[in-house]
Amino acid sequence: MRSKPINRRVVLQSSVAATAWLAAAPALIGRAEAATLKLKCSSSLPNDPKYANGRVYYDNLVKSLKANGLGEQIEVTFFPDNQLGQEIDVINSVKLGVIDLMVSGSSISANLVPLVGTFDLGYLFTSFPQQTKAFDAGAAKPIEDALLKGANIRIISWAYNFGSRSVLAKKPVKGPDDLAGLKIRTLPNPVITECLRLMGAAATPLAFGEIYTALQAGVLDGLEHDPPTILASKFYETAKNYALTQHNFSPLATYFSDATFNRMDPKLREGFLDAAKKAAVDTRAHGLEMEKEALKNLADKGVTIVECDKEAFRKRVAPQSENFIKARPEAKPVVDMIRATQA
Repeated sequence: MRSKPINRRVVLQSSVAATAWLAAAPALIGRAEAATLKLKCSSSLPNDPKYANGRVYYDNLVKSLKANGLGEQIEVTFFPDNQLGQEIDVINSVKLGVIDLMVSGSSISANLVPLVGTFDLGYLFTSFPQQTKAFDAGAAKPIEDALLKGANIRIISWAYNFGSRSVLAKKPVKGPDDLAGLKIRTLPNPVITECLRLMGAAATPLAFGEIYTALQAGVLDGLEHDPPTILASKFYETAKNYALTQHNFSPLATYFSDATFNRMDPKLREGFLDAAKKAAVDTRAHGLEMEKEALKNLADKGVTIVECDKEAFRKRVAPQSENFIKARPEAKPVVDMIRATQA
């Protein structure tokens, strides 16, 4: 068997090609390493840069990513106004890793992990600053751990909804008797629905995207939400009485898919999580300002702001926490810590 003679020209050409490839390799590898990580962020609220908490948080997140030197490495695309689906569908997509980020109140995730509903208990918090102090002291940790274990979702920062939740209705509400029989939309969440039922309403769970038309059609007599959301979503066009029940100071959560968390480069992840927390701090400050401004704007648009008998509502709702803790004893340390925290 004869071997084929080696052609010197072929060897030289191969050597030159190999040298050229090796010279280019660092640049190619560098470009691969520098590939932009693309994330999807969902919010059910309108694309309002002032009154919608999702858009405000998103803008702050982009700003913080740039400040951390990650503006070119992480690209977050924002999908407001239920573009990726109703909230219950989106939170399940975050669980599965189909959607990376969701900015929403804590209430929606109680559908996946019932313990999260602790934060929906009526009159649990007294203010948003009190909530932050309680969370900083560790009250949020058991909830975060339960959501990660039960739904593969991380809460990477806590902000504020832009004001406490109160009742907007087609008639004035000053006490439980006035609320009796009114069909008031609540989140599709059993705890907050029970809270409104105890307050006297005919609590009606409904997806956020269906509220406006339901009010127009008379399917609803009102809803409970914070002032900026009512303003941004134009619910004031269909109901003109806003009773300051302030029954719920709903925490605003940044939900992050654990699947996305695990596939991120650790160095990139550290900077991203830091940016998420900074964005939450900025969003909190903005939210406190917007509550006052939104109330004034609602009044200017013909909404009557009603000072109601909050103590009467609080007494009606009092059994809720006791019953919740009986059903879920693991909630007791969380409730005790929050109640022991002074604003």
